[in-house]
Amino acid sequence: MSTDLPESDWKAFRKLREVALERFCERILAEVGRIASDAKRTSHARYLAAYELIQERDHQIARAFNNPRRSVVVAQLATMMSLDLISQEELHSFTPRTQSVVEALRQPIRRARATNDRPGR
Repeated sequence: MSTDLPESDWKAFRKLREVALERFCERILAEVGRIASDAKRTSHARYLAAYELIQERDHQIARAFNNPRRSVVVAQLATMMSLDLISQEELHSFTPRTQSVVEALRQPIRRARATNDRPGR
């Protein structure tokens, strides 16, 4: 799939990537804002929580957005979908083949994310 990505999918990805990155950064900043404004915690506890969140989100940003190349478009789209950064409607801007591969990859990513998001992890 990576070597024969249609030009239309590559162009759609480049546009959508910027939109999804902006959405994710807005979400992260909102999360940090909620942590920072939690008056029930000490300043140090808020700092630690914000630091941990940013580290975790930085890993997610790396998987979804770093080093965009045709060879990783499908994997990055699947990661973006699993993070709820792009909609089904936006995914429809890609060819049916790319859509089906993204959907197939997305399921294991969602399961792994659900496992990692469990309390106590």
